[in-house]
Amino acid sequence: MSWLLLQLAVLGVALAAAALILISFVAFITATKMPHLHQHEEERFFLNARGQKETLPSIWDSPTKRLSVVVPSYNEEKRLPVMMDEALGYLEERQNYGSDKVRVITLVKNRGKGGAIRMGIFSSRGEKILMADADGATKFPDVEKLEKGLNDLQPWPEQMAIACGSRAHLEKESIAQRSYFRTLLMYGFHFLVWFLCVKGIRDTQCGFKLFTREAASRTFSSLHIERWAFDVELLYIAQFFKIPIAEIAVNWTEIEGSKLVPFWSWLQMGKDLLFIRLRYLTGAWKLEQTKKKN
Repeated sequence: MSWLLLQLAVLGVALAAAALILISFVAFITATKMPHLHQHEEERFFLNARGQKETLPSIWDSPTKRLSVVVPSYNEEKRLPVMMDEALGYLEERQNYGSDKVRVITLVKNRGKGGAIRMGIFSSRGEKILMADADGATKFPDVEKLEKGLNDLQPWPEQMAIACGSRAHLEKESIAQRSYFRTLLMYGFHFLVWFLCVKGIRDTQCGFKLFTREAASRTFSSLHIERWAFDVELLYIAQFFKIPIAEIAVNWTEIEGSKLVPFWSWLQMGKDLLFIRLRYLTGAWKLEQTKKKN
């Protein structure tokens, strides 16, 4: 009996090793190169208050503002105006950050949330750059918490630092409102993020993150993923470059209209996390210590 169990155990290990080798091979041969940062002609301009075309700036230029806010939007006609009213009202009250202009970059092709944010990041003018979701789930004044978290990380190596908004402190409350199945999926996802990609950050997916200009240019210029999992790869890249990261608790309210389909979304998430790790391990994707300007 013990001999049979040993044989089964050896067979199981062999099958698991073969499956891992096969998945690694698939991850390697299906790895796409870093998405081309080409801007279509229509994406190089924005319309000013007079309705005239002006050329967008570049993140490689010197900053001309203290803060830029990047808000990705796709079919957000109902939720975006509410979020923008709150954000602009707050910024108007802070004279040193006044809402000088709202610039709309219309992408010719859907690049996914990560791709849209990257295009906004690369057209930003601020010394610091905030990414915020269009649904307004995080209250905009919480940017002050991120600013404090960023300042507490000083001195910043090469002027790079990141402050991530976090909903981890709300987990107990959310568990009480979720089914056992969704709770199990949530813990499984957290484990995969920790085990495969990012250590020490409990909530990688909160869409409220503040970057120094240098940290934004370094991480986003190394990003491969443009869809939902870009947050995880972004923080993986940041930890590779030893960029200090603060995780800051923020106020968060669930907003109706989520585009995620629970089960299939979690399945896709698990696959993407595994492929991120395998593609870096196999050398399909590489990070350079010194990133050249594009």
